[in-house]
Amino acid sequence: MSSRLFHTSRNPETHPLTFRVRDDRAPVGLEEYQDTRGYEAVRNMLRDLSPDELIERMKAANVRGRGGGGFSAGMKWSLTMKGEGVPRGYIVCNADEMEPGTFKDRLLMEELPHLLIEGMIIAGYANNARLGYIFLRGEYVEAAHRIEQALQEARAAGILGPKVCGYDFDFDIYLHTGAGRYICGEETALINSLEGRRANPRSKPPFPGQSGAWGKPTVVNNVETLCNGPAIVLRGADWYQSLSGERSNDGGTKLYGVSGKVKEPGLVELPMGASAREIIDMAGGMRDGLELKAWLPGGGSTGFLLPEHLDLTMDFDTIGKAGSRLGTGLLAVIADNQSIVSLTRNLEDFFARESCGWCTPCRDGLPWTARILHSLEKGEGENGDIEMLESLASDLGPGKTFCAHAPGAAMPLQTALKHFRAEFEAGISHPQREAHAEPIPVGSV
Repeated sequence: MSSRLFHTSRNPETHPLTFRVRDDRAPVGLEEYQDTRGYEAVRNMLRDLSPDELIERMKAANVRGRGGGGFSAGMKWSLTMKGEGVPRGYIVCNADEMEPGTFKDRLLMEELPHLLIEGMIIAGYANNARLGYIFLRGEYVEAAHRIEQALQEARAAGILGPKVCGYDFDFDIYLHTGAGRYICGEETALINSLEGRRANPRSKPPFPGQSGAWGKPTVVNNVETLCNGPAIVLRGADWYQSLSGERSNDGGTKLYGVSGKVKEPGLVELPMGASAREIIDMAGGMRDGLELKAWLPGGGSTGFLLPEHLDLTMDFDTIGKAGSRLGTGLLAVIADNQSIVSLTRNLEDFFARESCGWCTPCRDGLPWTARILHSLEKGEGENGDIEMLESLASDLGPGKTFCAHAPGAAMPLQTALKHFRAEFEAGISHPQREAHAEPIPVGSV
């Protein structure tokens, strides 16, 4: 079964992503999905909207990428190369949900696979794509089974294939399961892996919208991002933008969630801009006897925030101004009895292991960072270690590597040092050791 969904009253007007979720948590099949206006958006779109009109509607709705980047989906679609002589390309769904503490896309894929399929058809039409690929995390075995079953249902019903829903538009979708690499969350590394290559990020430009999978225009969007499309087509951009009300300039709703030392971890669909306090309260608050020490707003690659930040609106710009990132919007809460040094060390171990090795700061800097943190955790650190961590975090920052893996790894480290420096200082037990007096002889390593 997917992660717990907090009990709230859900309806199509206020919860476009989750109103169809069943009480017994069984997957919603084709017949049931169509009974709740499923694929009506595709038919309306093919009948009434041109691709350019659809893109303008997505831009007006202000759907920002739900995978963590926050880039406007409509703007991204508008940049795809199209026109006479341009080959039809691909829509790739990034379902490689490997961000630590994140589990929102799993719910959508396991319980609402037809919503994802409909969203991909909409994206395919907007971007003149011929095929779609769902790049799925290999460990999501149940999601793979349910998506494949839904794809078969959609093909049998004529929803996918040479004439989508009977209209002059051909589009099909294939499921591809990954081999388990965090770097595949980066869109160009994902494309390389999809092509059967090593999952390294590509140099940009050219961007995937101009030359992506197999050299053709390619749009990569997150699961939740794509799942917003059907409701926007049906109900319009103004309705979608109004869902967040006065809370945020970002439109729509968001699948938020919480894990860690709370009473009832889980997920909830709320208007964009809900506060972290609301989300934690819906999880029953902290476990008995524990106090909140810090929290990560959207996965392991976001920066630590403090209890004083709980009432900030959970949107991209507000959390960014507070010194972190919204990321995936799934909070990880840290209790007062947990060591920030140990938590940071665990995260940096993960990021060091998942580096593709393409860039020197990432390949060499992250293992170095992890080794220092191991020493501090054991109380064996030396003078200068904290300054070295700060220097390494700076070298891992934005613009110094091919992709966002290293900057994502640097953010929790930098904010942990900023807010909890004393915990790191407590791990220093002796002065700095002297460097090697003589160079290491060639051939001895």
